[in-house]
Amino acid sequence: MQHVKKSRMLTFSLLLQFQRVPARGHWHIYYTHLEPQGFPRPSLFQMTPDDVVFLASPLTFDPSVVEIFLALSSGARLLIVPTAIKRMPNRLAHVLFKKHKTTVLQVTPTLLGRFRRRVLQEEVLSAGSSLRVLALGGEACPSLALLRSWRQQGNCTHIYNIYGITEVSCWACCYHLPESLLQSTDMAESSVPLGPPLMETTVELRDEDGCVITQGEGQVFIGGMDRVCLLDDEVTVAPGTMRSTGDWVQIRDTHLYFLGRRDRLVKRHGQRLHLDTLQQVVMSLPQVEACAVGLYEGSRLVAFVVACSTSGEQKATHSSSPVEHQVEHLEETAPSTRGLQKAILHRLSQVLPSHSVPDTLVLVPALPLSSHGKVSMGELMKIYQRQRAGSESHSALGDMETLRERLQSLWRETLGLTEDEAIQEDSNFLLSGGDSLQALRLCDDITTVVGVTSSGLLEVILDGSFSDILRHVTIATLAFPSEHSRTSHPVSMKRLADPVSSAQPKRQHTDPYSTTAAEWPLGVVVSSLKKAVRCTVVRRAGEVVEMGQSDSLRTNENSYSDSEGPIKRTRNTQEKGANESIESNHSQTFGSNKWTESNHSQAVETNDPSASSVTPPSREAGGLGLVVSWESDTGRCVDASPVLLVQRGADGSSGGTRATVFIGSHSHRMQALDLTTGGLLWERVLGDRIESSSAVSQCGRLVVVGCYDGGVYFLCVESGETQWVFETGDAVKSCPTVDPLTGLVMVGSHDGHVYALDPQVRQCVWKRHCGCGAVFSSPCLHPSLRQLYVATLGGHLLCLNPDTGAVLWTYSRKTPFFSSPSCSSGHIIIGSVDGNICCFSHTGEMVWQYVTNGPVFSSPCITPDKQRVVCGSHDGCVYCLNCTDGSLVWRYQTPSRVYSSPCVFDGSAWGKEGTLVGLASTDGTLCILDGEDGTLRASLSLLGELFSSPVVWERSLVVGCRNDFVYCVAPTGELK
Repeated sequence: MQHVKKSRMLTFSLLLQFQRVPARGHWHIYYTHLEPQGFPRPSLFQMTPDDVVFLASPLTFDPSVVEIFLALSSGARLLIVPTAIKRMPNRLAHVLFKKHKTTVLQVTPTLLGRFRRRVLQEEVLSAGSSLRVLALGGEACPSLALLRSWRQQGNCTHIYNIYGITEVSCWACCYHLPESLLQSTDMAESSVPLGPPLMETTVELRDEDGCVITQGEGQVFIGGMDRVCLLDDEVTVAPGTMRSTGDWVQIRDTHLYFLGRRDRLVKRHGQRLHLDTLQQVVMSLPQVEACAVGLYEGSRLVAFVVACSTSGEQKATHSSSPVEHQVEHLEETAPSTRGLQKAILHRLSQVLPSHSVPDTLVLVPALPLSSHGKVSMGELMKIYQRQRAGSESHSALGDMETLRERLQSLWRETLGLTEDEAIQEDSNFLLSGGDSLQALRLCDDITTVVGVTSSGLLEVILDGSFSDILRHVTIATLAFPSEHSRTSHPVSMKRLADPVSSAQPKRQHTDPYSTTAAEWPLGVVVSSLKKAVRCTVVRRAGEVVEMGQSDSLRTNENSYSDSEGPIKRTRNTQEKGANESIESNHSQTFGSNKWTESNHSQAVETNDPSASSVTPPSREAGGLGLVVSWESDTGRCVDASPVLLVQRGADGSSGGTRATVFIGSHSHRMQALDLTTGGLLWERVLGDRIESSSAVSQCGRLVVVGCYDGGVYFLCVESGETQWVFETGDAVKSCPTVDPLTGLVMVGSHDGHVYALDPQVRQCVWKRHCGCGAVFSSPCLHPSLRQLYVATLGGHLLCLNPDTGAVLWTYSRKTPFFSSPSCSSGHIIIGSVDGNICCFSHTGEMVWQYVTNGPVFSSPCITPDKQRVVCGSHDGCVYCLNCTDGSLVWRYQTPSRVYSSPCVFDGSAWGKEGTLVGLASTDGTLCILDGEDGTLRASLSLLGELFSSPVVWERSLVVGCRNDFVYCVAPTGELK
């Protein structure tokens, strides 16, 4: 971040542009003032050269011009903060008000609300805050009650409601909230006026017929003789042109009060409803921190609510010492999700007419924002759509009892009943407290779940009993199979036509046998985890970690650990002793990136993208093919690599095995999927995009993942509920690693530090700055040697003590390390952007390096016998090297760059003795190679780039794709 301060000469020349005398008008039908093109004069905010203006708006958003010229025209300083810091509210508040003493802040209410109430009261609007001017614009101004709740007693910040539209360049009206209004306890006045027009600005109010009005409700039009902006293909505009705003306001006591957008004024059940007004009412409730209201598919009223934190915000204590201790307390004192939803809806039903009460209330951790800091309603509707899809996918209608339970759940949800309240067979909906609108809502929910439309269902709900409804729905589903059963997948899902595969095409998150997170009682989860004695975690580069076997753990040659600890770290392969130097007959043209028939005898052809998301399976020598068994839509690109958690029963048998896939995407979503069916077990929306692969804690109860917002999230394995968030100073793209002895979670950040976090006490045990450059790659731990290896984009490879963070040795290179280090008993191997695959001893000496023909971003995968290493390169090749001297064992040419890590895995489940290598190239090609000689055994092309590393468990290969999908691929046929 940096201060930008212009010279006095430039300041003076800009000030000259603002020395015109305003021509005062008066309010009549409309009123006119004069001011240069929508920029408030510095005198409006009493600007001085001592002010610090925060550049909150992106340069693509016209209010940024106001921020820039406010600073320049008064000689003040303009504070520019990196985008990553803007994504972290707590850290941003520290930078703005503790470090740089910001005095002028122009921001959207939603963006301001991201600070949350505690930070707003204690830092932004505290009694001693440096903030002199707070200008709120771009959205409806928060209610007076909400503004009062944000201010600490004694705060002196001047608050302004500013209004305008892009079509007339920046601001048009400004209202300075009097201190007496902010201090008042009168709850009758809740709305904030738009304020009088700025100079040279004309504001008119017109009714639906286009006539100018002086009272009542109408649409705002803005213009003026000198307020001229050219739009689209316009080359000239007549002076005095008035632009429609699309905003609906009301005149009360000569003041304009915002009601909502014209396109947000809807009719519902024959009554007019302002969605923005409803939004303000919801936000006025004490349980609500922020809210957005919208219509789903034009009819269903949905309120998205960010609940207030009753136990305080997550807080980290920063110190300047090399070893910092950061503690965050998250007390579980908030009411349950269902209880909170019920309380909010109940209160709304008391203060609102029935047509204004939302049909559904969705709790979200934060409101997603557009690049301009406004609420993204499109993203919110995607969340709700996915929630409905998840609800539908878990409604198994195969037996009467399951259908009964689902209908009872919908009945309770509609009436706001608790889960333990029984629904009798003879219960009548209206006599149980329902009304006609709720009956319509229940009818819609049942139709959505069962996928059948029945004209008589509403009458049965109104007049019949619960058993009548159950009987009616059962008959309807038998007579008319649901849309889910008549079609193989929704239109939005891209499926392959595979005559070879016997696997059923996966519908989006459809799994009749899976259990949603909401259906897992916490006591059952905890008790089941305590009983479990065997748990396996499978990560990229063929890494397998077995947990929960401390009593019976035996040392083998594949283990990183000697004999201590509850975790055994192995490779997902069987040992092979042979180390012949074999050149693959599929890689004859080593010096070329050309994809020819000589190195791929059965090249995969790409089908029409509109027809399928994958090509038909390609069978290579030996009769092995690949086919997609399921796919899951995450909403945005998937660059993260999947992590698999395999949980077994107490006897260690496979009879009670459950395998779960954890993966995040650019959509901010973290998903847990059933490995067998692809069914969505739970989904959580984090603070920003997710590129980091996750890890599982030592106890097996937490999944840990880094996020672009700088947070390291600790989520419950069973439900996805957030248990702890540790905030670093920048984006976290590094994949965490877990110490099997101490349980510490080690992770790197783009702030240049590596952190050791203790999830049990929710504390940062130590952190270490790594010299220079962000820590993009994942730390690698050698448990028995007690050495942690960390690489940076500044070209440093460090060896740290995992217990204290002390530096044991450092190696410096001029080129960045995007590759993550891999270690065995005698070597540390890492790829470099300069094209080298480098091998070091555990004391930091260079042992050998192998030169490829392109940058190496791929992380090396060491085979279980620790004799070979497999690694990809941007030259399109995958190299198998001898760990002892770096000599080439074999090389395979792929059709494109190899960014991800190869996966060496046991081939027995695929009909192959020994090992196989799964790899992905960026053009979307998945390949299965023979681990001994690099021979191509099978391949499949996905219609999207592959940066995610494949992970294999038994007969399932899982990989993320940049076409927004996660794929599970299985073999067909057998290797011979």
